[in-house]
Amino acid sequence: MSLQALRNSLEPALRWGFHLYWRFARGMTLGVRAVVLDSDNRVFLVKHSYVAGWHLPGGGVEVGETFGDALRRELAEEGRIEPLGEPALHGLFFNSHVSRRDHVAVYLIRQFRQDRPPEPNHEIIACGFFEAGALPAETTEGTRLRIAEVLEGRTPIATWR
Repeated sequence: MSLQALRNSLEPALRWGFHLYWRFARGMTLGVRAVVLDSDNRVFLVKHSYVAGWHLPGGGVEVGETFGDALRRELAEEGRIEPLGEPALHGLFFNSHVSRRDHVAVYLIRQFRQDRPPEPNHEIIACGFFEAGALPAETTEGTRLRIAEVLEGRTPIATWR
């Protein structure tokens, strides 16, 4: 087996291991996610290699990073999306599915630039814009709730679900 083949076979397990380590090693985790809507009100979703389901794009806020910086970094990494203007804060949510210490800031983005859809990679295996009434079957409940809150004007709940 070549070194590259070995690396490719071990990388998902290592990434999952680091994710698990950070889940328990950090005192509190903070994350960002975005409801990115195109001009047709289709929402951008991503499918990760290390967790099941379709999700809103986003990820962890790193030490020394602002929520805005983390949001811009994650959108660029996961969707080649660059917000134009300031994203609007939709809400803050307690996400006990990740850990009993995880909190997520969700932003709404309607104005953005995407030069092209990203190619699948080791982290994001699929992504795309979907109509709210035709989300992939594996879209998580928390993701569906955030989308409904934004598009249907539902009152946000405090937990991710």
